[in-house]
Amino acid sequence: MSFVATDAPGHVRAFGPRARAITASGFAALALTGCVSAPRQADTRLPAAYEAPAGVALPDQALDRWWTAFNDPALTQLIETALAQSPDARLAAARLDEARAVRGGQVRQLYIPSTPLTGAASKTHTKIIDQSGAGGFTQGGDSESYSANFDVSWELDLIGRRRAAMKSVNNDLAAARFNHEGARAALAANVAQSYFQARTLAVQLDDARQSERIAGSLADTSAERSRRGLSAGSEADRAAADRAQAQAQVAGLEAELQVARRSLLILVGRGVDPLASLPVPAVLADAPPAPAAIPGALLARRPDVREAQARLASASANLNVNELALFPTFTLAPGLGLAKSVSPSFLSPGTTSSTSSSAWTIGANLSIPVLNIPTLLANIDAQNARTEQAAVTYEKTVQTAFGEAEGALLQLAADNRRVALLAAGEARAATGYEANRKGYAAGLTDLTSALQAEQSWRAARTALTGARGQALQRAVQTYKALGGGWSPDAVPSKASSR
Repeated sequence: MSFVATDAPGHVRAFGPRARAITASGFAALALTGCVSAPRQADTRLPAAYEAPAGVALPDQALDRWWTAFNDPALTQLIETALAQSPDARLAAARLDEARAVRGGQVRQLYIPSTPLTGAASKTHTKIIDQSGAGGFTQGGDSESYSANFDVSWELDLIGRRRAAMKSVNNDLAAARFNHEGARAALAANVAQSYFQARTLAVQLDDARQSERIAGSLADTSAERSRRGLSAGSEADRAAADRAQAQAQVAGLEAELQVARRSLLILVGRGVDPLASLPVPAVLADAPPAPAAIPGALLARRPDVREAQARLASASANLNVNELALFPTFTLAPGLGLAKSVSPSFLSPGTTSSTSSSAWTIGANLSIPVLNIPTLLANIDAQNARTEQAAVTYEKTVQTAFGEAEGALLQLAADNRRVALLAAGEARAATGYEANRKGYAAGLTDLTSALQAEQSWRAARTALTGARGQALQRAVQTYKALGGGWSPDAVPSKASSR
């Protein structure tokens, strides 16, 4: 098997096989020769470019606050509200505060010496019943004694065990910080996608209501024609069924829009507000162009990648701590003691005499884990396996991030092409409807033909609306996949994380 430790992000040291049976005589050789062999590099290779078409270059600040690229003040306000007061944001902040508190306790445990303060006090009352055989030297009365001892134990960090432990502690906090940033970035993306979903439903509901109006007019016309004997009754029945279907679609979209608005309010931390406080206009704009990006930037921009990297560094530092446990431990143990006793005086009956003493000690301990070597080696093996798991997780996270980013870019490009094609088709359908409307107004076409032309145009609008809404949500997904929504250089304070 191999032992793994980390020097720098993405770089890993591997240690060669070690004998399982280490005797006390072999321990000295182990301590003198060390255990480091040739390093190896973690596999974080990525292609030089994405297969998707090149996007538009954006400054880093625009990627940090990608939602401003949509030029929608309502969206910006919703995301900023969610980042400030939503349950998800507050939960992520509480977890980061917990990680900070844990690190503080670990640092104190590493650097503040163990200082047990002990004390004792006693009081004894002696009553002389018969001292015929005591020679008159025994005195009755109260005797008191007090003592206090302050002993310090301080391990000398001669081989870097404490430094290795601090690397693990700091990387655990870094991983918690990246997890916090990833949660906030995911929250911003979820709010934007929910917002665009609600707006898509609003536009679709508006189109469905117009389709219901058209279906109602066609049903009324067919019923009148059937009543006059100008058409078969089956045509009126079919038109009535179309009207019922359009009405059902309107009812379904109304319910979906209400649910989407409530879900969005809960997501941003305004779950108790009425739905009327969240207006959703029935308008959809085009998605912004995809940002230009290179795959290598994911290693610095994606918070999940940074978290996996920090967890690998923490696991490697823990492995180093376990290896250093094989070496001797040097401990300083200074101490201070105070004592006082009060007892009846033998020379002056009825009075007391007291004695006080103080002492200080200093010592050094050397501990060699000879008999614990098998257990320590088993701990190293277990930590080595955990470090290898962290390394594999880091590599998998990098590859997953690349796949998500490239897939989002390709799908966004395809969605934009689809929007362009459907927009052209909708324009043709609108032209056809306008021609039929003018023909009906001039008496050249009948009402049925005009309504059917408008119905075709409305269907084309509905398809375009769905494509536009999907493109907007895909743009949000793309920004998230590229690591947008946070600043890698900014370290959140305790106040700003709430």
